[in-house]
Amino acid sequence: MKDTARLETVANTLFSTRYETWNFGESVAFEAMVRASEVLDTARYLEFAHGWLRGWAARAEPFVRLDHTAPGFAAVHVAEKTGDDDLVTQLTRLAEYLVSRPTLYGLFETWESSPLRAPYGPTRLDHRGARLLANPPAGSFIDCLHFDPPFLSALGTLTGDRDLVATGVNQATTFVEVLQDDDGFFWHFVLADTPERYGPRWGRGQGWALLGMLDVLETIAADRQDFEAQWQVLTTAVSDLIRAMVASQQPDGHWPARILSETPSHESSTAAFMAAGFTRALRMGIVSGEDIEHSRDLALQAVHGALDDSGVLTGVSAAVMACTEPSHYDWVPTGFMVPWGQGPAVLALCEEE
Repeated sequence: MKDTARLETVANTLFSTRYETWNFGESVAFEAMVRASEVLDTARYLEFAHGWLRGWAARAEPFVRLDHTAPGFAAVHVAEKTGDDDLVTQLTRLAEYLVSRPTLYGLFETWESSPLRAPYGPTRLDHRGARLLANPPAGSFIDCLHFDPPFLSALGTLTGDRDLVATGVNQATTFVEVLQDDDGFFWHFVLADTPERYGPRWGRGQGWALLGMLDVLETIAADRQDFEAQWQVLTTAVSDLIRAMVASQQPDGHWPARILSETPSHESSTAAFMAAGFTRALRMGIVSGEDIEHSRDLALQAVHGALDDSGVLTGVSAAVMACTEPSHYDWVPTGFMVPWGQGPAVLALCEEE
């Protein structure tokens, strides 16, 4: 049963969470604002998001590369709910900028020079990793499955731009082709001029992928017949990912920072992402089964257990940045109040029955 008082306490933390306008991880918090306003039947969170987006729109141009992290999907819904045509205009200009970027393996480049870093923890980079760190190439990252495809498909749907919808949907399926492994898990990133994929089974990365794909699927559901092949790719990818996550869940409902790590460490945002995503996928009929429902319930219990009295989700890691050494993900420090913790926690509680 939904605890609306607790949901409101957690949702209220979205007002005091730090946003950088824009940077990685903020998109899910703005989606949580939209959803919380719907579930709690209040305009407070929607109005906060609208005011923040209006402030951005007033000074948005010239666009910069980090603008690809803007909460575009949420912004489209805010613009639609508030009737803000000026915001739609600015979002259209942002989309024009985003689709003008170069592509890497069919994906829009996240970075011209990827923000690689030395690994957290005791392991040092090998010779190849050190060489990449010294001169980072362009890269594309799984986080962006939560940015570009949902935004472009939602904006195209709102404005009637079918080409833009198709671009968003095709970007989503390309993420699947490039970064999803045969075991259902997604890699974190790819780099130019190197055949490897990096960041195996990053826990929160699976959450970005899951919610991003579900956002796209919900956007195109009414026009599914126009995207039948892509629909099948994305629903299969969602099902494969969820079943991989169910099989790797720990008894307490959490997942490690890096799934199947030999030195597992708790990282609570993953449980929040999964609790929200599993519920949505079950509701949409993409997956079914008592094992998935049980895993969802365990994840929700883990989220409740990680929330402190003020509504902050404890045990959330800092931004992981990017590293070619897999053990890096095991050692990223935790204990931060950040959009990628509070946003998923709100979404998880919103979906609680």
